[in-house]
Amino acid sequence: MKKYLAILTFTVCCFMANAQGKFPVLDKSPMDMSYYPVNYPLLKIQDKANEPLLARVVYSRPQKNGRSVFGELLEYNKIWRLGANEATEIEFFKDVKVGATKIKKGRYTLYCIPTRDKWTIIINKETDIWGAFKYDPKKDLVKTDVIVQKQTELLDPFTIVFEKSKEGVNLVFSWDDDIAKLPLVF
Repeated sequence: MKKYLAILTFTVCCFMANAQGKFPVLDKSPMDMSYYPVNYPLLKIQDKANEPLLARVVYSRPQKNGRSVFGELLEYNKIWRLGANEATEIEFFKDVKVGATKIKKGRYTLYCIPTRDKWTIIINKETDIWGAFKYDPKKDLVKTDVIVQKQTELLDPFTIVFEKSKEGVNLVFSWDDDIAKLPLVF
């Protein structure tokens, strides 16, 4: 019996050690993070941060991979999570205005309804969800249209960055040859 228990214990330990050594397959849409001020964590550790942290976006970056993006891969007039996998989240570290709407500091989800000429950007109270399958318009804080422009440089990975503007900050969304900017005022 002791020999049987020893063999069983050894087998279970080997199984557990093997199971712990396996990692999930690398996702094709890597997660990324953008800050405003741009590169804030790096500036902070270098003692070069001149402004406080105002916003951070966490999103997954789908790749174009030779596909037609807008109007095909992403259907026009359908809700999109502004990225891949988990719905894109934005965190404001200070109250912000989007158009005439004031939004309190906190963490929110970003959605988009793309069309050929404009994107409707949505900031929603729901967080920690995958995709846009459970999107609830009753939880929208703001829904605003931004103009889509064409750019000459094709961008293979979907990208979100912040850029300083005269009035505050633009949250810039770009993929393929489309670019859209959401103005934020802190």
